[in-house]
Amino acid sequence: MYRERAYRRVARARDLIGFQVEVKETDLWIQAQSDLYLPAREIVIRLRDELESYISYHPEFATSLLPVSPSTFSPPIVRLMAASSEKANVGPMAAVAGAIAELVGQELVPLSPELMVENGGDIFLQSQRPRVVEIYAGSSPFSHRLGLKVESRGEPLGVCTSAGRVGHSLSLGAADAAVILAPSPALADAVATRVGNRVQREGDVPAALELAKSIAGVCGAVVIVGRNLGAWGDVEVVDLGAEDP
Repeated sequence: MYRERAYRRVARARDLIGFQVEVKETDLWIQAQSDLYLPAREIVIRLRDELESYISYHPEFATSLLPVSPSTFSPPIVRLMAASSEKANVGPMAAVAGAIAELVGQELVPLSPELMVENGGDIFLQSQRPRVVEIYAGSSPFSHRLGLKVESRGEPLGVCTSAGRVGHSLSLGAADAAVILAPSPALADAVATRVGNRVQREGDVPAALELAKSIAGVCGAVVIVGRNLGAWGDVEVVDLGAEDP
């Protein structure tokens, strides 16, 4: 049974079929051109097994707040998380939700060219048409009222959020939402953590956006603290009341 979560920010696409995949702590909401529950679940189980097995031998990979180099012959999910966290200068686990969404998306796209995979508020998107992603920013007045109209133009796109006051992921900042767009969801996830950590007060929004701009591979950012909102890059903020997803 599908369980609604406050951070689910992918607008329900009328042209796609939505389904939930839960494996331990991983909880995906997928929208595709057909019900791909079984292959999606098999992919998640394999990815989690690879990551959990690696961490059992390299526990620092799960606990470090700084980048950790992967060992030789590490699985793809570990290499992706390590590379993304190194670019953002954060710990590898800052990229885990985005990495799972990215790798699941890559394997499902051949079965559904129109695809959205959401994992804990972090999104893999590949679509030929514009899609609307809701911005969930906790108690900010912008929460649920604004969204991002995003276009992946048939290429992978990550839309990932870090929030100092929302969700289960570790954040050392005070942003209601730090939303990052990048071709790689794993990178977007790691950078969202870094940018969110930069925000300690409302006046930090410009500096947080400058930080996002400085990281190679990032193509857009939105930072929200209370009634303060800043945006940079390839982003289009829309009024959800006026948009038809």
